[in-house]
Amino acid sequence: MGSPLSTDSARADAGGAVAHDPHGGVADRLSQRAAMGAVTLNVADLDAMTRYYSQAVTLRVLSHDHDRVVLGRGGEPAVILVHEPSLRHAPSGGAGLFHTAIVFDTRAALATAVLSTMRYAPGTFAGSADHLVSEAFYFTDPEGNGVELYFDRERTTWSWVHGQVAMDTLHLDPRAYLTKYLPADEAADPGAHADGRVGHIHLSVGNVAVARDFYVNRLGFDVTATLGSAALFVSAGGYHHHMAMNVWNSRGAGRRGRTLGLAEVGIVVPSREDVEQTSDRLGHFGVAVRDDGRAISFADPWNNTVTLTPNA
Repeated sequence: MGSPLSTDSARADAGGAVAHDPHGGVADRLSQRAAMGAVTLNVADLDAMTRYYSQAVTLRVLSHDHDRVVLGRGGEPAVILVHEPSLRHAPSGGAGLFHTAIVFDTRAALATAVLSTMRYAPGTFAGSADHLVSEAFYFTDPEGNGVELYFDRERTTWSWVHGQVAMDTLHLDPRAYLTKYLPADEAADPGAHADGRVGHIHLSVGNVAVARDFYVNRLGFDVTATLGSAALFVSAGGYHHHMAMNVWNSRGAGRRGRTLGLAEVGIVVPSREDVEQTSDRLGHFGVAVRDDGRAISFADPWNNTVTLTPNA
């Protein structure tokens, strides 16, 4: 998440109903079973970044093919590193990745990953917070990409009032959290707890209203919360947020060039039919879509590449 959020400023439509565009019957929402896929990063030092995400964050190396390393847990890709040493870092104030957020199914798994990251790279710890819907710890990887490690509280404890979700940024003591939840066997294998996947992606954008038009009106997410003109939170299926966009460091940013950092955001939907429906909707709005016969890729207003892939 990353910033205080109150129910008074939240705006949402989390009822889960699938609406239809009056122009041609094209479904105007993403599948309510959509989820985030892997995040792809262009990196300058592939070995150092692989060590960080595997030895610190405790993701497993699922494949290593020359200049491309896929990391994840339980066989599910979470972070893909692509070696691009000729690229430069993005300029300060530009659009791009704010953070990749990896969600764990248990507090023990989260605590294990947090301790491992703190031990391996203590200088990368950036803070922690209780967001009411989740418990989160923040880091910055060796090349400046934000990383969030978090645990979701049970959905029955989330507060929704007329479609508004309550989120906040409250104090969360890392030492007390680790003392309470760290499993007794953590020293034996810090990656033994196999759960962990991308829960949400947070982007730095130039304009929240433009982000809303693209990610809600065109791509088909539902708004779950807003923070004035500073931040937007969106999801499918009533999740607190699958994606967020903010202008805290990037207000007014234009289209990105090809740089180190974010290369691609992955979204997974249940079927090829869901991919085709989204492609049709984007085409209706004049968004250029590349279709390889299985997945589609397209660029948002800041030239961030988004790929939509079927789960089956």
